[in-house]
Amino acid sequence: MEQQIFTNEVILSWLQYYAKNTTLDLEHVKLIDITKKNKNVIPTVEAHKTTMVFTNAGIDDIFYRLWNAGLGECDVWYNEGSDPSGEILHQKVKDMIDRGINASAGMLIINPNARNTAKIGLSNEMFQRGSIRYVGSEIRAIILNKMMVAPQDDICVIGGASIAIETALMAPEGTVIAVEYNGQDRDTLEDNVAHFDLHNVKIVDRVDEDSMKDCPVPSLVFMVASASTEKELEYLVGVNSNINVVLYTLDFKVAAGITGTLQELGLTDIDTIQVAISKLGSNNTFKQEPAPWIITARTRTND
Repeated sequence: MEQQIFTNEVILSWLQYYAKNTTLDLEHVKLIDITKKNKNVIPTVEAHKTTMVFTNAGIDDIFYRLWNAGLGECDVWYNEGSDPSGEILHQKVKDMIDRGINASAGMLIINPNARNTAKIGLSNEMFQRGSIRYVGSEIRAIILNKMMVAPQDDICVIGGASIAIETALMAPEGTVIAVEYNGQDRDTLEDNVAHFDLHNVKIVDRVDEDSMKDCPVPSLVFMVASASTEKELEYLVGVNSNINVVLYTLDFKVAAGITGTLQELGLTDIDTIQVAISKLGSNNTFKQEPAPWIITARTRTND
């Protein structure tokens, strides 16, 4: 079957079809064309009460994945053809898990429990267990605040698996290039990408021209400091002189000495903070967690 291209005209015809034949309020409908790469269906449906999904035929498990993500009570409005005409059908996602998409079309997914709010600082229990030791959710929330992720950002995340997942959720129109040097950590990250049903994450094993030749040029990088940090920064600043940097370290010497390196690379507005989190334990005493330094910097765009 020929795959349909969802032009503006085609999209408008589907909107008119549902507007004429249902009583649904389409004022705040979210459009997502998953025939294009990097589109995340599940996070979109979770965040919007009304989502219009444009899809080609041949996707066999889309409703199962929605159900598996806890969206089984969502309503799906659809028809059986590739054109916005004819009878409109209506079922719950949970009743459609054994069927796939057999025609290129637009369908509406209604999620009455949607929360159109940013997810910042996900609980560590939400991530897949594996080889990675995740940073505390409170510290991750501060890191994400410092990153100031925009929906269209292309982001490089080095050694920060949970940060890669959260930035992928926050940048649905962009791409996250996740760098993990350890093979087991890459496997755990792949498990998380599948768990969150993300399609805008590209996993690579190092930072260099060969590994990143098919990746978009990042405008933002988050990195956990390591022996290769200076080399990684040199490469990233070389491909984008306007890149912004957020760096995480538990090493005081690294935190104190990185400023000179950043300045040599043309970075400015360098700011260093230390984050200390204490949690009340069962014995009514506070236990302090590791207190990292977070360094932020940006390039001189006016030079």
